[in-house]
Amino acid sequence: MLKKRIIPCLDIKDGRTVKGVNFEGLRNAGDPVELAKKYETEGADELVFLDITATLDDRKIFTHLVSKIAREISIPFTVGGGISSVDDVRRLLEVGADKVSINSSVVKDPELISLLAKEFGSQCVVVAVDTKLIDNEDFVFVKGGRENTNIKTLDWVKKAENLGAGEILLTSMDGDGTKKGFDIRITKLVSDLVNIPVIASGGAGIIMDFEEVFTATKATGALAASIFHFGEVKISELKKELLTKNIAVRC
Repeated sequence: MLKKRIIPCLDIKDGRTVKGVNFEGLRNAGDPVELAKKYETEGADELVFLDITATLDDRKIFTHLVSKIAREISIPFTVGGGISSVDDVRRLLEVGADKVSINSSVVKDPELISLLAKEFGSQCVVVAVDTKLIDNEDFVFVKGGRENTNIKTLDWVKKAENLGAGEILLTSMDGDGTKKGFDIRITKLVSDLVNIPVIASGGAGIIMDFEEVFTATKATGALAASIFHFGEVKISELKKELLTKNIAVRC
């Protein structure tokens, strides 16, 4: 059985880890390198680092920080934000990233997914999908959740898979930072539709939320930020509890 992954996410702005609610109201959560080391010690399976204003500011991602992180941790990590070319990805992989998360750039140019998959392998291409429910339809948003693409979420995730994406990082904008639980509805729809791994993101508040998303959907990973950053849930305790519920996780 494929073991479920627990993945802390570090949203980076101006070199610091930040966290908000529904993509707004950001507050400082600490130094990303120190948090990364802490999460590895606690038993995180992977980490995700997102430069949340790179696309909006029209600049490239923080390669110097990626290099520093790579020197300090040994678990796999994914980097996203401001990635728009094969050269961008090559540069990040060269300084130590294991995978890249791409969102706005591939919505604009879907063929970039195929180019990256061909050049580096599908396993390193994570398509991040920020989704929001509007008038009973799920739509993809870009530019840090500020712009509705009018593309339906289910159409997009299937297209991304067909183009060579190796994984979907699905963030419910409605749940982001609310701590009311993962969006089971959209996570189930997406994970039932595609045949590649899906990481559920947005809304984790308590240990039971992880149990629910792993039992009610086919998500292979669950991502959270604030509950880990501010010590509300410890990864080691989360994994112990999941094991008692017969949910396979790495110890």
